[in-house]
Amino acid sequence: MNVTTAIRLRRSIKAFDPGHKISDAETTHLMSLALLSPTAFNIQNWRFVLVQDPDLRRQLRAAAWDQAQITDASLLIILAADLKSWQKEPSRYWKNVPQAIQSFLIPVIDQYYNGREQVQRDEAMRSCGIAAMTLMLAAQEMGYASCPMDGFDFEAVAKLINLPENYVISMFVAIGKGIKEAWPRGGQLPLEEIIIYDKF
Repeated sequence: MNVTTAIRLRRSIKAFDPGHKISDAETTHLMSLALLSPTAFNIQNWRFVLVQDPDLRRQLRAAAWDQAQITDASLLIILAADLKSWQKEPSRYWKNVPQAIQSFLIPVIDQYYNGREQVQRDEAMRSCGIAAMTLMLAAQEMGYASCPMDGFDFEAVAKLINLPENYVISMFVAIGKGIKEAWPRGGQLPLEEIIIYDKF
């Protein structure tokens, strides 16, 4: 399946086969692709919480207004981000490039993020959003349906997963074998309404 086809076929599916299991090999493949998602300065600030415990899934479903995909999808991935990843041994993010590049980039990371909490949070959300799309398109290619989700109590979920300090939850992605077609597309806005050339 090419990328264009995956984009066109990907829909937000709400009904999954609760008996279907995604193999460990498929999960590893999917997550290895997610790790290739870009992040600013390659800080790799996303963290992927793969929720496997059935009881925890039920508690999360209760915190997500009883949405069935929380318990029924084969994979439930909580995308969170470490707001302070930029200061945790940043040299490791560029260990495979020439020293001249390291010497330039590593100090810039500190200059860009240090003391700029809103930038750190904005970057976390951007990174997780990009990774979520990677996961959904990769799942589509693998023959699986997906659903991005932000319909849940963020504070309750943070408590349920013991979210560490200085981390933030961005969204969920549910992945599995869809058993019901998505509704027809609600209606895409015309290109001439959403594309602005040069300036508003």
